[in-house]
Amino acid sequence: MIYIGIDSGTQSTKSIAVDIGSGEILAQAAEPYDLIEGLPAGHLEQHPASWISAVEATLASCAEQLGGRAAEVKGIGVSGQQHGLVVLDADDQVIRPAKLWCDTSTIAECDAFHEAFGGKDALIEKAGNPILAGYTIPKLLWLKNHEPDHFAKVSTVLLPHDYLNFYLTGVKRMEYGDASGTGVLNIRTREWDRDLIDFIDPSLHEAFPELGSSLAIHGTLLPVVAEKVGLPAGITISAGGGDNMMGAIGTGNLSSGIITASFGTSGTLYGCSEKPIIDPNGEIAAFCDSTDRWMPLACTMNVTVVTEQVRGWFGWDHAEMERQVNTVAPGADGVSFLPYLNGERTPNLPNGSGVIHGLQGNTSATPAHIARAAMEGATLGLAYGLRRFSALGLDPSEIRITGGGTKSATWRQMSADAFGVPVVGLATSEGASLGGVIQAAAADGQGSCQDLAERLVQLDDSTRAEPQAEVSQLYQEKLDRQEKLTTVLQENDLL
Repeated sequence: MIYIGIDSGTQSTKSIAVDIGSGEILAQAAEPYDLIEGLPAGHLEQHPASWISAVEATLASCAEQLGGRAAEVKGIGVSGQQHGLVVLDADDQVIRPAKLWCDTSTIAECDAFHEAFGGKDALIEKAGNPILAGYTIPKLLWLKNHEPDHFAKVSTVLLPHDYLNFYLTGVKRMEYGDASGTGVLNIRTREWDRDLIDFIDPSLHEAFPELGSSLAIHGTLLPVVAEKVGLPAGITISAGGGDNMMGAIGTGNLSSGIITASFGTSGTLYGCSEKPIIDPNGEIAAFCDSTDRWMPLACTMNVTVVTEQVRGWFGWDHAEMERQVNTVAPGADGVSFLPYLNGERTPNLPNGSGVIHGLQGNTSATPAHIARAAMEGATLGLAYGLRRFSALGLDPSEIRITGGGTKSATWRQMSADAFGVPVVGLATSEGASLGGVIQAAAADGQGSCQDLAERLVQLDDSTRAEPQAEVSQLYQEKLDRQEKLTTVLQENDLL
């Protein structure tokens, strides 16, 4: 049997078709798109129509590659970028472009929530999470404050993957995993928090769609879409989920002891729990996963964005960047790079900026030192999240790494040393879309997500890296310095 996983991200949409009997990827396709240009600083938006076009193109390409076997496709699972706001009017038309997870224009709205409900601690006690600029709900308050004419038209509120599911099936519904990133889902009870919604406008209760299990079938593929992309009508569309939730399924992160680390433009670190994990500091997001359990998550806004910036400064290709990094010993001779080029979420620094610190004479001022410090700074940002995991009782035995940054052997070893835990890559880089395949097959009665993941998720042991004790200790000390430097600069309004 063949199932398709769709991964709709910030830069592109990817789809893969997998034979779940053999585990073979039979077809795959990708379609890029861009952010809307010319917006003010902090505003990052996309047209949902771009996602639809990319989904149509990649599904049609997969169907063409499958040829006659396209008739064997039994289901589709959708992964989408978290936190984005898609608003529809009474005719189900998109009202305005989607504000994305990386949009930080809602700081004032977050402050309004915190002031109204007694601050961060009170919000965590109330629903499990503080209200952060990346989340969906402050975007709605921003819409009401800045675009009241658009807000008045809102009939439906959807997340990006919900909107794609609606396009595929005609059904509006939310599952627990992605919904937990809105900021208004009570993580403990998996119910909407009515007070938080009322703070924006009581009318929004009708705008949020039905909420339910992540393991339930969302709907079936509409005939009009099926004809357009060359797939059978009526096939199963699973509940889907946010990209991190589906990435957890697609990396086999479905039991305690396994942590997934994603090294993309931004970075995420997440685990699996049978109970809610609430961080009293609010630094680890208390999310639900997309298998009806929970998924504590640390998110940093700056990973490959930092190394790509440095690589561009010096005009290197990726191979030269890695060579230069390897000419400098771990620790970069005391040079530190605070990697907050896009602001930061963990720690919460929406207006943060990057800092290079510790340059001393010619020996520490080479491009190679800056490159090494940049890679270390981005990695230690995720190690900071892992430190919080440990404080909350989550101690991993293995970290599964995914994303563009993990193609570098140097970065894999640096990660093992910074985390103090063995790291290993996956045989496929398409973790989120493979998660879509697994969830779709499970919804269609082909076994549990755990059983399917055990068969379909394959590790690439050639990428395994073991931590080196002395280097790990060095990186823990450097992380301490990075935390102190961040705190001092933040407290003095210099970051």
